[in-house]
Amino acid sequence: MSLQEHAFADVADVRERLRATGYLADEAIATTVFLADRLRKPLLVEGPAGVGKTELAKALATSVGAELIRLQCYEGLDEARALYEWNYKKQLLRIQSGSGDGGAEGWQQAHDDIFSEEFLLSRPLLTAIRREEPTVLLIDETDKADVEVEGLLLEVLSDFQVTIPELGTITATRRPFVILTSNATRELSEALKRRCLYLNLDYPSAEREKEIVLSRVPDLPEKHAESLVRIVRALRAMELKKAPSIAETIDWAQTVLALGFDTFDEAAVASTLGVVLKHASDQARAIGHLKLTAN
Repeated sequence: MSLQEHAFADVADVRERLRATGYLADEAIATTVFLADRLRKPLLVEGPAGVGKTELAKALATSVGAELIRLQCYEGLDEARALYEWNYKKQLLRIQSGSGDGGAEGWQQAHDDIFSEEFLLSRPLLTAIRREEPTVLLIDETDKADVEVEGLLLEVLSDFQVTIPELGTITATRRPFVILTSNATRELSEALKRRCLYLNLDYPSAEREKEIVLSRVPDLPEKHAESLVRIVRALRAMELKKAPSIAETIDWAQTVLALGFDTFDEAAVASTLGVVLKHASDQARAIGHLKLTAN
């Protein structure tokens, strides 16, 4: 089923198809994704780092057989990196190769040549708009980009078209399913939010996180999964530089399985703490708080 049509039959279909990819969606996630598909609206997913925002976009693309195109946002991102730019080196070579033609006519020919498809470098936004196949456009960590980039996103997401002065206006023939993510490090503009449906993602409940761990590491004993999740939740409650993500919980589960621990005791926790805590100060705080013996 393509994204040109409705991708999902109902909310239950969303949950089932996302589950088939390994992503366990709750009712709120499944409902919001279903509505974004039906209303053809971009979906803004906001929440702390490591709760599965990017994974949702990947799972959605897989579930509907779409190509995932990702625009990773960062400070200093500009239109050339997000939308398109011209291949200046190749253009220069073309001008030099035609410099012997002479006269205004020769220059006009070179000008027409260098501002053609051959010299256009398509970046994620333009690539997603031009695709005729099902596409999921992921605009990742939108809050890291400068405010000016939001203006560009407003223009693109309003009409799903881009104007290139030298080539004209390019309009999407098949609208991509757009997911924007934000770690909420700054407020996004109200204008951008108005154009999107909104989904707030937080760390899952203990029961759901255990279910996620066991779905990804099915050979892990359930008692170990319970212990892991309990300790991870205790770590997240501390004032750490970087709280463990769901992906790191899964990494820890795979570590426990790889090392063949019979019991996940204090020694096992202390010896593998680096899998989930990547700052020495966080490890020291955890060892003190959990009353572990450092190796």
